[in-house]
Amino acid sequence: MKVADLFKFRTPEVRALHLTWIAFFITFYVWFNMAPLASSMLKSVDWLTPEDIKLFAICNVALTIPARIIVGMALDRFGPRRVFSVLMVTMSIPALVFAFGTSMTQLLVARLVLSSVGASFVVGIHMTALWFKPKHIGFAEGFYAGWGNFGSAAAAMTLPTIALAWYGGPDGWRWAIAQSAIVMAAYGIYYWFAITDGPDAKAHRKPRKALAMEVSSWGDMIKLTLWTIPLVGCLAILVWRIEGMGYLSSTGAVICYVAIAAVVIYQVGQILRVNVPILKKGVPEDDKYSFNSVAALNSTYFANFGAELAVVSMLPMFFEQTWGLTAAAAGLIAASFAFVNLVARPMGGLVSDRLGNRRFVMLSYMFGIGIGFVLMGLLNSNWPLIVAIAITIFTSFFVQGAEGATFGIIPSIKRRITGQISGMAGAYGNVGAVVYLTIFTFVTPTQFFFIIATGAFLSWLICLVWLKEPEGAFDEEYYVSSVDRLIEEQELTASQAKPQQG
Repeated sequence: MKVADLFKFRTPEVRALHLTWIAFFITFYVWFNMAPLASSMLKSVDWLTPEDIKLFAICNVALTIPARIIVGMALDRFGPRRVFSVLMVTMSIPALVFAFGTSMTQLLVARLVLSSVGASFVVGIHMTALWFKPKHIGFAEGFYAGWGNFGSAAAAMTLPTIALAWYGGPDGWRWAIAQSAIVMAAYGIYYWFAITDGPDAKAHRKPRKALAMEVSSWGDMIKLTLWTIPLVGCLAILVWRIEGMGYLSSTGAVICYVAIAAVVIYQVGQILRVNVPILKKGVPEDDKYSFNSVAALNSTYFANFGAELAVVSMLPMFFEQTWGLTAAAAGLIAASFAFVNLVARPMGGLVSDRLGNRRFVMLSYMFGIGIGFVLMGLLNSNWPLIVAIAITIFTSFFVQGAEGATFGIIPSIKRRITGQISGMAGAYGNVGAVVYLTIFTFVTPTQFFFIIATGAFLSWLICLVWLKEPEGAFDEEYYVSSVDRLIEEQELTASQAKPQQG
């Protein structure tokens, strides 16, 4: 696939790509509609404090973690068209509640629920994988994610102006957020009727059971369990932080901890329920895959997308306070971090397609992230602003490229559970954001950037040891195993039997 192909709008797969990145763009615009307006919120609402804004930033990524797991399962069962449409319409409700909330509780709960909209990313990843062939998937996924991710930059660049110039007054920020929510709901309805799940009915392959990810060995089942626990368990960090800030009683915290533990136990139970029968029966050789690669990509997304979410949430205020800029100017400059998405993320996917070695590309980008954040950790008010912007763009180039490279690999690992693998890796991006943003409440920006750099170097080491080049990653079609064919035959038989029964 070439860049010029993106302008062939009448081509079904290109049309699907554009419809889907726009949906993703809108959801990200809504998801990050708070950070650019944080200063305006503090000025117009006298009971809000900077600590409250930091808490909202953590809440803004919290429920995305379980949401991406649930959405990943829903994708494999219902398909991305339905899931994307429903997600956009339903998430417009908490966005409106946040816009017009009049108490700390309303804003906190609304932001927490709205964080589920971050699950939109894995929906589009799955939709794009249904429309494009393996040899083109890196660029297609990178373009989808890069231009969709730009929604956060667009929010940073436009929302302060919309709030101040279009609406004005102390409630301008409220109407700006509400406007973005209404647009998202409208597009969600349009998306339902505008697209299908792939070019034909066979494109969407369902797993045997969507309750948990299938694995190929007993050892992999243990690894899946260990990597599943932090996905929900990390919410305990959020509970602990909210309690520590005085917004939750000790009794309420205990109730939350018990609920989190119950969900973790349930998830582990589902893993056993799905995989024990499969492993006892034996997994055919042609249906096996290595979970180590999934784990490695979980770590990359923790370190790259987790870093992006955390940095995007704090960067406007960092520039505003460090160089004494206005809120609008700081938001515009901070947007440069996400602005690079337009080029860097598609390039990450394109490079992985062209070089014929997705693993090498992944390793190169992760190392570059570490170097970039080390440089950002050295920034202070003595540095020329233009140099700080250049370093920010340099770092972002590797962050976005690594994200594109991650999802250039995922669709080729195991076709019929692409939704669940995408959901898990995507969720780890939010685990990273929760961990990083929680750490940010205790450290200076300089220390924060160095910590993120350390995470990137650790992920590079994990990839070096565990990540394998997927077989058939550059073929014309995705690999179909004997189990895939058996499931397809069973579904065909079942569908033929229904009319006869009726």
